Amino acid sequence: MRLARIVARSFSRSLVAGVAVTACASTGSSGGGSAPAYPAAPAMTIDTSKTYSATMVTSRGTIELSLDAKAAPITVNNFVFLARDGYYDGLTFHRVEPGFVIQGGDPDGDGSGGPGYQIPDEASGLPHVDGALAMAKSAAPNSAGSQFYITLGPQAELDGRYTVFGAVTAGKEVARLIQVGDAITSVTITEQ
Repeated sequence: MRLARIVARSFSRSLVAGVAVTACASTGSSGGGSAPAYPAAPAMTIDTSKTYSATMVTSRGTIELSLDAKAAPITVNNFVFLARDGYYDGLTFHRVEPGFVIQGGDPDGDGSGGPGYQIPDEASGLPHVDGALAMAKSAAPNSAGSQFYITLGPQAELDGRYTVFGAVTAGKEVARLIQVGDAITSVTITEQ
């Protein structure tokens, strides 16, 4: 049975630029983690005429993020909802690929969990520059949920395949220090 789970999990990964990107497909619950499961994606509550930013405090330091509500309103709304609800608080970075990405937001801590729902992909038009903030997902369309990643260098080969919805504005050096298992202490949203 354990082997079947391992094989199934490996099929839930997609290969991007020769590196496995952990899937974010939700199974309808948040799994065994401490974060709650939700019955559906959040209602649209952000105002796209406002500016949103996030302060992510990690066990390695603070990362400041700008969120582009005009380019990716559904994705920003989702991230803002989860952050304001404390969903990310205490979760870890489960994936670190030096020079590529750091990935977190999985309540199971292994790349298989999510918030209990999925959101549609958005063609934000934002590129995967150094420090891009984007949603992780499986190879299936519209399969993102709570998992996000931050690029550790430009990753143009990912453009158009994943929804970029923001960027690191301060703390890139902190992002580069992140190791597997490092905690997300809190994510605080600012709206202006």
